[in-house]
Amino acid sequence: MKIHGINKLTLLDYPGKLACLLFTGHCNYRCPFCHNASLVLCPDTQPVISDPEIFDFLKKRRGVLEGVCISGGEPTLHQGLEEFIKKIRELGFAVKLDTNGTNPDVLYRLLEQGLLDMTAMDIKNSPEKYALTCGLAHIDLEPVKESTALLMKSSTAYEFRTTLVQEFHSLSDMEAIGQWLHGASHYYLQSFKDSGDLIGHDLHACSKEDLLHFLDVAHPHFQHVSLRGTE
Repeated sequence: MKIHGINKLTLLDYPGKLACLLFTGHCNYRCPFCHNASLVLCPDTQPVISDPEIFDFLKKRRGVLEGVCISGGEPTLHQGLEEFIKKIRELGFAVKLDTNGTNPDVLYRLLEQGLLDMTAMDIKNSPEKYALTCGLAHIDLEPVKESTALLMKSSTAYEFRTTLVQEFHSLSDMEAIGQWLHGASHYYLQSFKDSGDLIGHDLHACSKEDLLHFLDVAHPHFQHVSLRGTE
């Protein structure tokens, strides 16, 4: 595993747990609103934190941190992910995976072995606008749909989340997402923020009023739905 960044303490990325956040490089999407453009477009130019450094840090944080979030980029692109998670769990940490859902076979193996305590899957947009929102000319949505079905059938905690961007999302998109994922447990609507390291340009956050309208449309379809990152 190549880890290119670490947030040593996060109160937001693993609900209910004190955690650290690890960032992998590479992604098979090119979402214009991605806030980790350097990790997606040129990961090999980014610094690498070695495995010994990562595990020395985690050993020192036992009893303080409760969980480890693995994000990206897209972590499931890395062949060493499974063994990496096993080593983290051996130290007593809960593990949360952030994924775009394009590798359901990897997700299935991790869930089947009980290696994940929580999964967060990004839902980019309605099926009709998925490729556009991912910055691609075409996308095979079936693997993504397979991953959503896996999570909804799993006993492992999960959440779906959509980052809302004025230029990409509409109320009709939200209704389509709701119908697609109807009955899912947790769904979060996240407000877009310009990190300064975006893939695209000239993108804008939705207004608070629009976010509340999105929330109203999503509400009937999910057991729990709420806004995130709107403070």
